Amino acid sequence: MKRRNFLRNSLAVLTPTVISGNPIHVLNNHSIVDPEVLAKVDNDRVLVIIQLNGGNDGLNTVLPVNQYGQYYNARTNIAIPEKKILSLNGYSATGLHPAMTAMQRLFNEGQLDIVQAVGYPQPNFSHFRATDIWMSGSDSNEYLNTGWAGRFLDSNYPGYPDNYPNEVDTDPLAIQIGSITSLTCQGPLVNMGMSISDPNSFYNLFDTTEQSVPNTNAGYELSFIRRISKQTNKYATRIKAASDAVTQQTTYPNSSLANQLKIVSRLIKGGLKTKIYLVNYGGFDTHANQAVATDTATGTHANLLGAISEAIGAFQNDIKNQEIEDRVIGMTYSEFGRRIKSNASGGTDHGAAAPLFLFGKNVRGGVIGENPTIPTTVTVSDNVPYQHDFRTVYNSILKYWFCVKEADNLQIMLKQYPTLNLINASACAIEMENPVFEKNAMIVAYPNPFSQQSRVEFKTEGGHTLVQLLDASGTVIKLLVDATYNYAGMNSVTIQGGDLKPGVYYIRIQNGVHQYVKTIIKM
Repeated sequence: MKRRNFLRNSLAVLTPTVISGNPIHVLNNHSIVDPEVLAKVDNDRVLVIIQLNGGNDGLNTVLPVNQYGQYYNARTNIAIPEKKILSLNGYSATGLHPAMTAMQRLFNEGQLDIVQAVGYPQPNFSHFRATDIWMSGSDSNEYLNTGWAGRFLDSNYPGYPDNYPNEVDTDPLAIQIGSITSLTCQGPLVNMGMSISDPNSFYNLFDTTEQSVPNTNAGYELSFIRRISKQTNKYATRIKAASDAVTQQTTYPNSSLANQLKIVSRLIKGGLKTKIYLVNYGGFDTHANQAVATDTATGTHANLLGAISEAIGAFQNDIKNQEIEDRVIGMTYSEFGRRIKSNASGGTDHGAAAPLFLFGKNVRGGVIGENPTIPTTVTVSDNVPYQHDFRTVYNSILKYWFCVKEADNLQIMLKQYPTLNLINASACAIEMENPVFEKNAMIVAYPNPFSQQSRVEFKTEGGHTLVQLLDASGTVIKLLVDATYNYAGMNSVTIQGGDLKPGVYYIRIQNGVHQYVKTIIKM
């Protein structure tokens, strides 16, 4: 690594800002993309990303009401009582954990998307590696040193840090509330940050007097550091001014997540043009004592979900009262879900796919995808298979919220991914397709259960079609179809099951925006 690049990457961890006791990191990116290739996003829209650290138990967050018997049998020691599950308008098959009343209200008001079973092929169950995969947008066997949002910002703000801030781009590109900078916003060459104890004392750290530097490598590096210091000083001034401009906010609950979102709301209302905010909330690694044995609707996980729900609810009320709700959408994610079957310690172990939430005035609202299928007989290895690749969600946000052109999305996401109907079409004036086929019309397997082979009939609208066989862990074990069809209609493929162990498997089909998962059983 070149010495200047080393300095740029190193400075990212040197300088957080603090507002209301919470450190803030300012993240920026350097361009390696021709600015003529990627058009600059000139809207004022904001994305707030909430990371749920530890791996959230999706099945106790979004509950399969239509399979309650199988759900209860799989996790008798932590199952939520059926009568306590929160109902969702128009979706009788699906409900929310009873601690999530604020998010139930948002859903019923059409301000919450629930995206079912979000994950990726060959899931990784390490906290650190899985987090890197989600932040970078990589495949599980691919290692990237840039983040998906960092590549987006890099494409729109060429040449950073040189000549930034300027008269047009006066503010940080992304802000993380916390003590550690995120790979999510890492650009190709730099992830810049600033750190102070409080906004007022920041100015005492810098000598604004120009001084000469020696004509050596050390002099060049010193000059670079001084330039970055002046830049971060200007950003700190802007952050403090935005924070001070807002004197009245909605009452927030007393939690770390709520305090972070309160800062985000204040900075947006205060006038910052920052496009991406990152916050995080931990404690979701619930291997034991996930719920109170005598009342499974309460306990550790319930407290976590309640804190999320109340914080997001307060944030939405605040940005509505501040008259900025048209500009903001939010997204939650966790590095992985948990297993279908609970363990003997009253908890759940590392799993695969889990639901993801998008919230805001401009989301379409509703449940995207089907409830995960709960097998009648569940083993400790059984996982929720993914229906939607997490990069499909990222791609949808870029295209339908930030209005990034499809060709540019390909350079940001590095591969082509479909989109989901998550955001109001009016946001970017782009016509969206319905991402779901008519229920049960997409794929049929017979016989099911099967012993030696099963015939799979699947519907395609034409174009590229992918059919995969996944095992109980959510890992792709056979590629059944990877083809492009010049027509719409039904097609078929045969699963040869002689080499498969008895158990539960899943057939996943993806055809353009259409995605579906079906359970199949090998006898």
